[in-house]
Amino acid sequence: MDKHRPRWRNFQRQIFRKSDRKLKARREAKNIWFGLGMFGMVGWSVAIPSLLGIGLGVWIDTHIQSKYSWTLMLLVIGVALGCLNAWYWISKESQSD
Repeated sequence: MDKHRPRWRNFQRQIFRKSDRKLKARREAKNIWFGLGMFGMVGWSVAIPSLLGIGLGVWIDTHIQSKYSWTLMLLVIGVALGCLNAWYWISKESQSD
């Protein structure tokens, strides 16, 4: 029985090394595409509310006279909402890992 024990431990080490390499490869492959996808998602999640804020602000400015610029106010609100949205998605995705 004892003469088979070193072979068994060798076999276990090989399995652990291969599984570690496979898991590392999966994580690295995910990081490349995950990073690109996250980059695009963050960009769109900030750009869309900003553009909606600008559009609504321009419409309000052309239809209602005011001493304040609705375009600038809604742009700032849109950027802030977009940043909060991006932060939410990034924190949600980082927790799932």
